[in-house]
This record gives sequence, structure tokens and C-alpha cells, in this order.
Amino acid sequence: MLAMSRVREVYGVRRLEFNETEKTVRVEYDATRLNEPVVHQLLRRAGLDIVEKMPMFAAPVKEPVAAAPAS
Repeated sequence: MLAMSRVREVYGVRRLEFNETEKTVRVEYDATRLNEPVVHQLLRRAGLDIVEKMPMFAAPVKEPVAAAPAS
């Protein structure tokens, strides 16, 4: 937890959210100050293994367009 508190103190990291049941960490950061590889490195140095990146927002599902009835 001490290592994670140090991540929280990095200029540009806005918020860290832990979900123990889902085993996830959500990091909100200022993209003008940090980038994704730097955030990954900070988390690895804190002792967390990054298994996969989860998208923050799901892509919208496109519904099929129904064909107009023939006349």
C-alpha cells in the first residue's frame, strides 16, 4: 500500500480505484502530463502485475438496418 500511495503522489495521477472482487485497478490521469506506458511502469514498480488493459468505454453496438419492404 505504501508503493501505491507513492503512485498516487505522482504529478498527473488524479485518482486510483481498487476493486478487490474483480481484481482491477482504475487509474485516472492527466494525459497532458503522463501517457499509458508511464502509468503501466508506475503500477509495475508498485508491485502490480498488469494482465490486460480494459477499455474505459465500450464501443457502441451498431444495430442492423432493416431493409425497406418491396412495393
